[in-house]
Amino acid sequence: MGENEISGGSFTNVVQAGEVRQLTFHVPAQAPVPRYLRDPGRWPLVGELDELSAGVHRARPAEDGGRLPLYVPRDIDAALRERIPLGGLVLVIGDSTAGKTRAALEGLRAVLPGHRLLAPPAGASLRQVPAAVEGCQTSRVVVWLDDLEKYVLQDGLPEVLADLVRMEIPVVATMRLKAYETFTGDQDSGISSQVLRAAEVFDLDRLWSNAELSRAAECEDPRVLDALAHHGSFGVAEYLAAGPALLQEWRRARRIHGHARGAALVAAAVDLARTGLRGPWPRALLTELHEHHLDQAGGPVLRPESLDEAFIWASRIRGGVTSLLLPARGDTGAEERWAPFDYLIDHTDSPIPDRVWEASLVHAADNADLGAIGRNAFNVAPHVAEQALRPLAASGRPTSTFNLALLLYRRGEMAEARRLWALAASARHGRAALRLALMTGKSGELAESREWCTRAIAYGPADISERATRLRDAVDAES
Repeated sequence: MGENEISGGSFTNVVQAGEVRQLTFHVPAQAPVPRYLRDPGRWPLVGELDELSAGVHRARPAEDGGRLPLYVPRDIDAALRERIPLGGLVLVIGDSTAGKTRAALEGLRAVLPGHRLLAPPAGASLRQVPAAVEGCQTSRVVVWLDDLEKYVLQDGLPEVLADLVRMEIPVVATMRLKAYETFTGDQDSGISSQVLRAAEVFDLDRLWSNAELSRAAECEDPRVLDALAHHGSFGVAEYLAAGPALLQEWRRARRIHGHARGAALVAAAVDLARTGLRGPWPRALLTELHEHHLDQAGGPVLRPESLDEAFIWASRIRGGVTSLLLPARGDTGAEERWAPFDYLIDHTDSPIPDRVWEASLVHAADNADLGAIGRNAFNVAPHVAEQALRPLAASGRPTSTFNLALLLYRRGEMAEARRLWALAASARHGRAALRLALMTGKSGELAESREWCTRAIAYGPADISERATRLRDAVDAES
């Protein structure tokens, strides 16, 4: 027994074999703590929260300068407020400007006003969130994930949420309905499907019920009463956020002697958002892509304004509410970047030009971008989805491998689809195992089909295990 010197310290009472003069240990560097997690004492109290900074859409300013109208209770409020304090992921889904962010925040303020609100920046890594929450000694914490679609593609998110559930930390999130439907569609969404299955979902309709309209009629805010009188076929919150008015102005601007170039810039931004590429994007990219939209609308015959005039028009605030294009800054703080008002995204369903899809692939910053592009292109531009998914599959991501195989299966490339599904299944991907069970069962390979059923049952998730169990019983009966 003796003592040995070690770089950075020493150990005593060690068993030494031979002569050891010095040991050097290389400790992996820990990831730096993100700025938003460094000082929990500065996280805002829910009861003192500024709603606009938390993601609530602006509304027409009041005569007294009030930025937001009085809150009109929604039908989901009672159930939502009962559920939030229980912890776990609570998700409010709905169309853009349906009022989901306001309803969720009002619910938080009603039941957890003394909690600190941790709101990670969009797309930020969440891996260190549980440790930061656990280290917050000043008060209880609630985690706020507005626009959950900006976070669900992150590796490790299910584990982060599991840790927060174990710690009994409420996690409240919102998600646009179109994004929710995309992530729960017919392709496998991997991490996102795990997250969404774990959520308690509250659906907020953009069109208000008779009870909600009755409550709005009793509101003393002139803006609410005006919206109630003029909302027509739109939701009251939708009207208050100026969504229909901005959509109509954008569509009219494409006419001759309008703002054809400005409208084309907005169209380019809307289409980029619809590909799944995360914004905001640099002015140069919108400038490059808008020419196609301008040509499609009529080109020179429309007498389009200059590029500078177009950006000024598109970014002008309407009615004190918002603009068609929203300005932002790049990481350096100097680069001008832009994103569209999200209401326009939800109300656009025209085909995305190939040039925009190609640009999204070129400008994809990471695997999360590629995954989102692959998902959004899956049913409408399968050739683009294949380009996005191939590098992800090559890097060993089983969900991307599964989805690539599904694309090839639809195209009739059965052998390659089977090979890729086998690769995904070797990584314990339950849906891939079930696909192989179905494929081999259909071709009469009953013993192999039964084996894949057994694997699918073991790999899960629950819905896959149930389907695989029924299929195995059918295979046994046929055998």
